[in-house]
Amino acid sequence: MTGFADRADAGRQLATALGDSVAAMHEPLLVAILPHGVPVAMPLADACGLPVVGVSVDREGEPRVTQVPDVVGREVIVVDDGVETGTAARLVGGALREAGTTRLVLAVPVCPRQAEAGLQALYDEIVAIDRPLARRDLRWHYIDLDSIDEAEAQRQLDAR
Repeated sequence: MTGFADRADAGRQLATALGDSVAAMHEPLLVAILPHGVPVAMPLADACGLPVVGVSVDREGEPRVTQVPDVVGREVIVVDDGVETGTAARLVGGALREAGTTRLVLAVPVCPRQAEAGLQALYDEIVAIDRPLARRDLRWHYIDLDSIDEAEAQRQLDAR
């Protein structure tokens, strides 16, 4: 098992893992899933010199993505702190496809192979550092998994 000190460390490791993919893309946009994708996306954005925006998943009632960014004709990298069930990644990826992205990459520190199989039809590429056989709580993969709320995540994005 690969371990991460915290979400920022995971982002730095993802920057290294994404190197060739980012180099082959034309002005990609990072889309961080709020709130926990933001601390992963920030060091990735800094390392790769990419713009980053956030999206929320409203989990009340019928889960849906709120405030989908303008991605028509753009290549997009979706970032989160990891995949457990794949629900957020599916919702965000589906919304971005519907909004007109031309290429869609999922970049996460952790993606269980079970969940990855269900995401491969939606994403052109999935970049993950750790691919455990089965789903388990993300706490298994992080030494420090402090939580942030959506307001703090949005403040971090706005401060860029």
